[in-house]
This record gives sequence, C-alpha cells and structure tokens, in this order.
Amino acid sequence: MAYYESLVDLIGNTPLVRLRRVTQGLDATVLAKVEYFNPGGSVKDRIAVRMIDAAEQSGELKPGGTIVEPTSGNTGIGLAIVAQQRGYKCIFICPDKVSGDKIDTLRAYGAEVVVCPTAVAPEDPRSYYEVSDRLARETPGGWKPNQYANVNNPRSHYETTGPELWEQTEGRITHFVAGVGTGGTISGVGRYLKEASDGRVKVIGADPDGSVYSGGTGRPYLVEGVGEDFWPETYDRDVCDEIIAVSDRDSFDMTRRLAREEGLLVGGSCGMAAVAALRASVGLGADAMVVVLLPDGGRGYLSKIFNDQWMADYGFLQASGQVTVGDVLRQKSGETPSLIHAHPNETVREAIDILREYGVSQMPVVKAEPPVTAGEVLGSVSERVLLDALFAGKVSLADPVEPHMSAALPIIGSGEPVSAAIDALGAADALLVHIDGKPAGVITRQDVLGHLAGSH
Repeated sequence: MAYYESLVDLIGNTPLVRLRRVTQGLDATVLAKVEYFNPGGSVKDRIAVRMIDAAEQSGELKPGGTIVEPTSGNTGIGLAIVAQQRGYKCIFICPDKVSGDKIDTLRAYGAEVVVCPTAVAPEDPRSYYEVSDRLARETPGGWKPNQYANVNNPRSHYETTGPELWEQTEGRITHFVAGVGTGGTISGVGRYLKEASDGRVKVIGADPDGSVYSGGTGRPYLVEGVGEDFWPETYDRDVCDEIIAVSDRDSFDMTRRLAREEGLLVGGSCGMAAVAALRASVGLGADAMVVVLLPDGGRGYLSKIFNDQWMADYGFLQASGQVTVGDVLRQKSGETPSLIHAHPNETVREAIDILREYGVSQMPVVKAEPPVTAGEVLGSVSERVLLDALFAGKVSLADPVEPHMSAALPIIGSGEPVSAAIDALGAADALLVHIDGKPAGVITRQDVLGHLAGSH
C-alpha cells in the first residue's frame, strides 16, 4: 500500500515547471520551483521541520512546550503542522499587513495569533520581533525558533532544496533566483549550487523596493514575506551575485499574470521573484537555464492581490475611458505640495499652521518625509477637530500631534473613477489618494466639485 505516516513526510521534492507565456522573447529556459506543493503550502515547511528536529535534539524544545515565532504566515503554518503532529502549542506574532486569510489559516491549525503594527522600528516594544521575544520569555516551556538567526534555516535548504534542483536539472542550472526575506533560502540553496557547480551558477536575489538588501532602509512596502529592515544572521552576504529590486506594482502585476497565463496561483513574493528572473534572463542564450523559486500559493492573497477592489484602492488599477481620481488630484494647484502632511512629533500649533498655510482642512500624519508608503501613515488631523478640542481645553497648542490624531483618512486609488470618490465622500470629508501603493495626496468634496465645474 502507498501511504505516508504523516503530512511531515510529504515535505520537499517539489516539482519544476517551465514558464512559457510570461517568458516570450527570451532565449533562456526559465523554470519555476513550485513550493506550494509542500503540505503547508509554502517553502517554509522545509525550515519548520529542521528547526524543530534540532530543538528537540538539543533539549531547547521539551514535550508539551510552546513554539513562539514572529511570522508573516507561512513559517507559522509549517511550524503548526509539525507541532500538531508532535504535541506542541503555537503562538504566532504577525505584522498587521499580513492578509486576514493567512491569520485565519494559522488559527485554523489551532495556533494563537497576536497582530502587531508594521510601521514601527524593530526595537520598538510593539514590533513583532520584540513582542515575540517577550512572549517566549513569559510563556512556560516557550521556545522561539527565530528563523532570522537559526542556522537550521539555511541548512535545510542546503540539505534539501539545493540538491533537489541540482538533480532535477541534471546539473544544467546556470542561474538561481529567489526572493530574500530571512535570507535562509537563497543562502542555503545558493551555497549548495555554487559548491556543486564549482562557482558556475549565478545566484540572484529579488528584493522589494525599500528593503535593506537592495540598498533601502526597510521602509514598508506591500508585498509580504520578503525584504527586511535589518540584516538577519541567516543571510550570507557572500552568496548573492546580484540583487534586483522590484516594485510592488511590478510584483503584483506579474503575480496576476502567472495565474492567468501560466495557471500558477501564487503569492506576491512569487511575482516579485519571477520579475527578477525575467530581468536576469534578458540577453542570455538558449543554453542558459534559469530557475526561480516560487515560495507559496496564492489562496492566502485572494482578498488582496487577486481582489480588484483592493488593487484599485491602492492605485494599482486604472479605469479606462473615464475621468479618474488622479485627474482631480492633478488639477489641484501646482504650487501645493502633492502630499501636505504633519509628523507625529510636531505640535498642534505647527499642524494648524500647516493646514492654514495651504488652505486645507485635513491632512495625514506620517512617520517619514514623502514619498511615503501606505504603512507609514499613522492617522490624520482635522482643523475642525483640533479647534474644537482647543476651545474645550482638551488640547494645548504645545502638545504633540500624535495623542490628538484622528483616524487615518479612507483611501482611494488614483485610477478609480470620480464616481467612486463621490460615493466615498458621502461618508468622509476627505480621501487619501494612493498611486502604486503610495499615498500621493488628499482630495475633498470641494476638489471634486471644482474639477467637475471646470470640465463643463
């Protein structure tokens, strides 16, 4: 009889699939390593079993213990599957940009999930790194795998993923492309392939715009599970021959193309890696074999990347043949900065001065100088709300803005039709306009009326 003792026995040995439509015009063979064939649906199953095996052997994880780990979802699912088989509890700490689908999946496996803000520094006590450290200390029998520093993360790929690729391609692989998150996948696979090929294989990292690997500071981006705002110990800086930065827009466009043109329903970081692989393939001959690792499936992103409304809200989709929100924004005075804003540490007096200087009644509060990303918007300030609070004695002009912020303004994409803005402004006084996932300006009813009046 053909059967397995548990799902853990199904981890690894994932297939290679040739990409044919998105590669039009390229001479190189481009193959995808489809990691959603792992039982937990992602490449992270591989590191989960290796990290738990090693912790059991060392005595760090004892029978009946609790696994505490910061994760954007996939590592948690892998850990939960192994934990369920072996009798451990799980507490996972997720950043708030992680899709609700992923969080619901973690809970479905019986895990407890704690959600933390994305737009805080790693050392902030609210960050998902710091919260996970605290919970690991406070939980009896708690053990934190710490995929960012655990040597068994890259080791699992050195021992399994790398050898699989070498065998599957019969040693003909010339380029390996993968997204860089913890750095474990690209470090482990890359090191194995370089050793097996005597340095012939080129290793290329794909990175979100803004992440440290491609020279950014780690400022937030919308693609999940890749890039970092610090340098993990699991990343070997000597392995990558090149890092290719990819925008959220290009990542999401390719993710949707992979589903519609190749039948591969995958996550946003897969689209990012595929974009990097195609860029790396330009100019290569027919003897080149480029393998791109696609780390997870797309079912955890149905409410985001594959949802037209979500894509439109963040300015990734463009209405055709209609006047758009972007047209309204562009018509506003050219002397006005595109994103009038305040910072949380500025005073109430300074915020009111900014509102009056530019003749606006509301503006976002952001944690950095524009251009900012969606994750850097902390809230908003309203001239009416601040003046009412001042009159009532609840606020002082010298107070910092942050404690007196209103909720963040509702968002709308620049490519949405003006009719969508009119509907949204029925319940809000102003809207924060996004272009390619980045806040670009604010529009009000007055702006829409001015545009409509000027166009007639």
